Amino acid sequence: MLNIIKKVEEKEAKSMAYIFIGRSGCGKGTQVELFKKLLEEKGEAKTLHIETGTFFREFIKGSTYTQTLSKKIVESGGLMPGALALDLWVNYLVKNFTGKENLLFDGAPRIVYEAELLDAVLKFYGIPNYKVIYINTSRKWCTDRLTARARKDDTAEGIAKRMAWFEKDVVPCLDFFKSDKNCNVFDINGEQSIEAVHQDISKAIFG
Repeated sequence: MLNIIKKVEEKEAKSMAYIFIGRSGCGKGTQVELFKKLLEEKGEAKTLHIETGTFFREFIKGSTYTQTLSKKIVESGGLMPGALALDLWVNYLVKNFTGKENLLFDGAPRIVYEAELLDAVLKFYGIPNYKVIYINTSRKWCTDRLTARARKDDTAEGIAKRMAWFEKDVVPCLDFFKSDKNCNVFDINGEQSIEAVHQDISKAIFG
């Protein structure tokens, strides 16, 4: 009977948070979707996907003064204020998080200030030892991939700007997480096939 109770308690374990970080062009979006499917296959709790880009795109559809200013920043390729990003995350969590779901962050945090706030939010929700999955790729590797796909916004100038932004602002976020005892950082070689990267992530998280 005690073993049965123990198994039930393990099944009803607290929520876990997964934070995916990587350069533009590293294939992060694909890996996030594969990871979501993996969680479903393992019978994990429902997953709430907090995707910063999607939140901002929805937000700027409005016509308030703040939304109008935000639209101009997004269209110029600028970085939205961290406080506004946090406001969108928190409002989503307040409305949707019941304490039973897993949280999957994609495209956040983008600066150390956001990393510190996100860490504080996860501590508030009682989620210790959350997981940070860093898809590690070189600047050249991502630049070549983005150039090859030839999307409208993938100009040489635009790509260089995104690469520089990652090194200036996002890398310090990784340093913050690596020094934080409240989380585990997994460094994944992203310069492999999609399946190989997915397998490495799965092995790192679930063994």
